[in-house]
Amino acid sequence: MPVLFPLLAVLIWAANTVVSKAAATVFDPAAISFYRWLVAALVLSPFCLRPLWRQRHALLPHLPRFAVLAVLGMVLYQCLAYYAAHSTSATNMGVICALIPLLGLLLNGLVFGQRVGPAAMLGVALSLAGVLYLLGRGDPASLLAAGVNRGDALILVGSTAYALYGILLKRWAPPFGPWLNLYVQVLLAVAMLAPLALTADSLAIPPQGVGLVLFAGIASSVLAAYFWMRGIERLGSERTAIFMNLLPLFTALIASALLGETIHAHHWLGGGLILLGVSLTQGGFGSVLKRWRLQAG
Repeated sequence: MPVLFPLLAVLIWAANTVVSKAAATVFDPAAISFYRWLVAALVLSPFCLRPLWRQRHALLPHLPRFAVLAVLGMVLYQCLAYYAAHSTSATNMGVICALIPLLGLLLNGLVFGQRVGPAAMLGVALSLAGVLYLLGRGDPASLLAAGVNRGDALILVGSTAYALYGILLKRWAPPFGPWLNLYVQVLLAVAMLAPLALTADSLAIPPQGVGLVLFAGIASSVLAAYFWMRGIERLGSERTAIFMNLLPLFTALIASALLGETIHAHHWLGGGLILLGVSLTQGGFGSVLKRWRLQAG
């Protein structure tokens, strides 16, 4: 079934959010950020190194754009998630990451002048209300006094970076195929994260951290990417993107089962408002209402 491809990808990414939280007690964030992409580079090299060498001259003019993509999608987004995990829950991280499609819409409108329709504006308002309710843990007014939790702020910045990554990847559309495009970004991310890794308190990989690194480097970085690309191939990009709405639900369930995190009322209400808003911006509810109006007429 084609729907299994994006479903498995989102399930892996949700599990990786929990892995990021679990890694906070095992690794320095700078160390696991580096090891994740190093493992991904080692896994991809047997398949991508020769094509990379063959197309090296064609790739060179595209390196600045690849570098920007690597900074946004792999260095900022993933690295900030590891730092955020030290001061927020995996459940919060999953809910905030659900904002990525909405943030992409806002950036497209603000930076690239793309028109935002009424349904999308309503979606923005609902999602913003959900974010404030979630970050305020059920009391948005408390944000004025206490401010936003550091971890929540970091994952919000990382999600914004990833939203911009998605926009630029689509606009620039590097012409080397998805695997080679991914491989070049991974190599650049490894090079960029190497100096940061040297600032880590320790680069040692403890026994309990081996599985975390392998899951992040292989399952989340390679397998999930493969499943997601197959989903786009079989279902199309718009239908595939809707599956990202399941990320906070999967994350909350896995975090509850494996980390013992409690799912509070503010998670359900805040997360529900965010997902409703995202659905409106993606046209899901808008299409339903349009069909209902046509039938009623």
